[in-house]
Amino acid sequence: MSLTVQKRREKHKAEQRAELVAAARELVQQEGYEGLTIRKLAKRVGYAPMSVYSYFADKQDILLALAEDAFATLARRIEEQPADDPLDALRVVMTEYAAFGLGNPNEYRTVFMTEKTRAPEGKTFAEMEADNPAMKALIGRVEACIAAGKLKGDAEAIANMLWAVGHGTISLLITFPFHPFGDPQAFVKRMCDFALAGLSTQDVAPLGGERTSCRTVSEK
Repeated sequence: MSLTVQKRREKHKAEQRAELVAAARELVQQEGYEGLTIRKLAKRVGYAPMSVYSYFADKQDILLALAEDAFATLARRIEEQPADDPLDALRVVMTEYAAFGLGNPNEYRTVFMTEKTRAPEGKTFAEMEADNPAMKALIGRVEACIAAGKLKGDAEAIANMLWAVGHGTISLLITFPFHPFGDPQAFVKRMCDFALAGLSTQDVAPLGGERTSCRTVSEK
């Protein structure tokens, strides 16, 4: 097989996979987790069900692909909103994450609130995390805050703690809409300010117990 033919086939396969991921996202947005099945997905794009299995082994693989797609979307939204002040730039990450979740509750539930029991074929969870563009954007903005003296400690730990606060806040707003949280966006802002205020008073230790030089500005 010539290189040109091989590249054409690889491009075609990538396009078909992207089409399946887009269709899966639409199914989830409209019908939630239960609406996402191999059969429904195949019907939506006009493929035979067995053709879908050549791209995804099962529903879990589709969920992981949706997660990667969601993080890529979030990263683009974050990068479109730079800010001069490092704390404001960090707040953008939190507010964009919240806007995505609150604007797409079915997708958020399916992608971020469904247990991922195994990594996608050919990848480890560590590799998947290392390639996560949204987490890279979050860690980068945390590092900028550390460099400016706004925060102190391990950037990766701080980023994960902020993600935990953001995820908890969004999950509650989605699953308990009747609870008197007040205006959702205002509540998200208050939780973001609360988290940043708490983190700014301490030297945050690494999650694993050892500080890594690639994540700590003071050790670079």
